[in-house]
Amino acid sequence: MQMVEGTMPSPKVDGFRMKVKLKGKLADVARALSSISFLKIAQGKDAVNAAYVESRSIDKTPYLFSLLKFKKGEIEVVYTIPSNSTPTKRKLDVLRYLLNMITLIEPYYEIDSKVIYQLIEETMRQLEEYTTGDYKTLYKDYDQIKREVENLRRASRIYKGQVKGLTKENYELKNENDELKIRFEKLHGGISDTVLTSRLQDWIAEHRGAINVVEFARYNKVPETRVEDILNRLVRQGYIEQVQ
Repeated sequence: MQMVEGTMPSPKVDGFRMKVKLKGKLADVARALSSISFLKIAQGKDAVNAAYVESRSIDKTPYLFSLLKFKKGEIEVVYTIPSNSTPTKRKLDVLRYLLNMITLIEPYYEIDSKVIYQLIEETMRQLEEYTTGDYKTLYKDYDQIKREVENLRRASRIYKGQVKGLTKENYELKNENDELKIRFEKLHGGISDTVLTSRLQDWIAEHRGAINVVEFARYNKVPETRVEDILNRLVRQGYIEQVQ
């Protein structure tokens, strides 16, 4: 038997009746049903009560259960329907319990097979109506999801085209940048600022702190203005100090 949270909503209650005729004694019915271990049997004056408690709440109150009253002229069934189950499915489960019990009490009752067939047929019809409606909902959801997938595929194709275009633009820009870089290096003697700065510092160190811009520019094959720009940057950054 399961325990359920006390905060769960109260279950609904439903039931049905089956016409029968007692041909034995209620005591015999109670004795036959007592062989089922999970049933709680209580014999009264006019009926045998069989309770099947499937789960209880935290405070031990029966939550999911069925109560079957075996009377002289009918079998009355009352049961709860949990919030996570459909009424038709729950009825089908309870009906299955009842049919199993009928196999035990059949010697003591006259039961018209038509009554059982009608009850089963009615339950199956309700189940078919439920599943048909459920399938309609599923098909509706499927169509909606299908449309959303198609929209995503369409958007994906558009994005792929945009990415392809951006990739082409990026490639063209890279080529332009490479060309400008080559032109810049040719214009400045093919030496990067980092290399030229390092050479300039080495030159100053080797010449005891002095620098002849014209001579250094000619030696490294770079414009004099570029040498002066680097010198000014080194002064601003504090790497060298200009002496008047």
